[in-house]
Amino acid sequence: MSTRELGGSTAATVRLSIRVTALCWVLVLLDGLDLFVYGATLPGVLADKSFGLTAVGGGTIGSLTTFGMMLGALGAGILTDRTGRRKIIITGVTVFSLAAAVCAAAPSVEVFGAARFVAGIGLGGLLPSAIAMVMEYAPAWRKNLAVTTVMTAHQAGGALAGALGMTLVQSMGWRSVYWIGALLLVVVLPAVVFLLPESMTFLLAKGRTDRARAIAAKFAVPLETFAPEPAEGRRGGLRGLFTPSVRTTTLLFWIASFAGLLLVYGVNTWLPTMMRGSGYNLGSAISFLLVINLGGIAGMLVAGRLADRFGARPVAIIWFALTAGGVGLLAVHLPLVVTYVVVFLTGAWLFSAQTLIYAAVGAYYPADSRATALGWVSGVGRLGAVFGPWLGGVLVAGGLSSFGFVVFAIAGVLGAVMVALVRRNGGFSTHAGRPAQAPVHGSQNA
Repeated sequence: MSTRELGGSTAATVRLSIRVTALCWVLVLLDGLDLFVYGATLPGVLADKSFGLTAVGGGTIGSLTTFGMMLGALGAGILTDRTGRRKIIITGVTVFSLAAAVCAAAPSVEVFGAARFVAGIGLGGLLPSAIAMVMEYAPAWRKNLAVTTVMTAHQAGGALAGALGMTLVQSMGWRSVYWIGALLLVVVLPAVVFLLPESMTFLLAKGRTDRARAIAAKFAVPLETFAPEPAEGRRGGLRGLFTPSVRTTTLLFWIASFAGLLLVYGVNTWLPTMMRGSGYNLGSAISFLLVINLGGIAGMLVAGRLADRFGARPVAIIWFALTAGGVGLLAVHLPLVVTYVVVFLTGAWLFSAQTLIYAAVGAYYPADSRATALGWVSGVGRLGAVFGPWLGGVLVAGGLSSFGFVVFAIAGVLGAVMVALVRRNGGFSTHAGRPAQAPVHGSQNA
């Protein structure tokens, strides 16, 4: 196959991209498993009277995990741009897997809660590093699809957590599920250590040319394909997010991420309860949660293809607007079959709208501040992840389940407006979401 047929990338470059994307997919699967395993095992933990966890304590531990994720995302983004993507990825998965082992063996609620907080730090730190790595290895014509493909693993991990919870909690106890999460580290970590290379784009941006050249030679790929953007007159790291040319955009992305994660966590947490309050029976209300997540997986793949063609920013605007329409429509009691279709489509737009923010941020900021930007947009967005479930609870407690869908729809409108206000040709993003770099020997830099 010719370089032209591969969109300017060599076959070896595409193979390397698939390798990196596949490894990161597995790691994000574990991230999703470890994140959602708490909800899957919580009924069993609460039922374990010898352990002594109360419902209030269970909610507090859930909040501690989210807070840990926020700190992990904020800190890991900065560290990733300083020390490298690979090191933080390996550290993140090690931290949350070891924390799972502590949860499994926890002698008290206090130890269990502390372990979930530490797990949150690892969980939050992995995602921005993995997204930055995947984007920097993906061909320019498939960067957005690579990101959305990796993020399907997060929901697959959630589904796996639910399956393990249903299968093992009653037969083997809630601790067994956490042991499985910890044991997966033994299988996966050696493969990642030996098979996952450091980002050559990061190495070149840091002047570590010899190491980048060695990786390029090992995989028989042209080094110039991974050349970073020119660095003249630009700050890296956290300061790079607040230069006069991008600081407004940084704030817009933060608000959009807040709205996106408010939607994701608010709707995912309260959908069955709100649908029950809208008049659907319990079985249907619970099944809506499965349908919306299946829609999310399908939507990720569609959104990635469209974003590679038209750009992550315009697709994100449309996806947020469609999410607002879909969520708002759920306030209307429709025939059951129609409601299932609306829920599926809403899931297709809801989850990928937030992921497209990550894709847009990854394309907008240069290599020396990319992971920092991703970490902070994810970390600040975690405030929405906390506020969304709280807001849903207030609305349900007030008997306003149907109105709750309208409130969440407003968050979708807010996300669409914030992304729309981002300068169309700002930063390092051009048509089809590709970095605005000069070609090197006829190829576009990754």
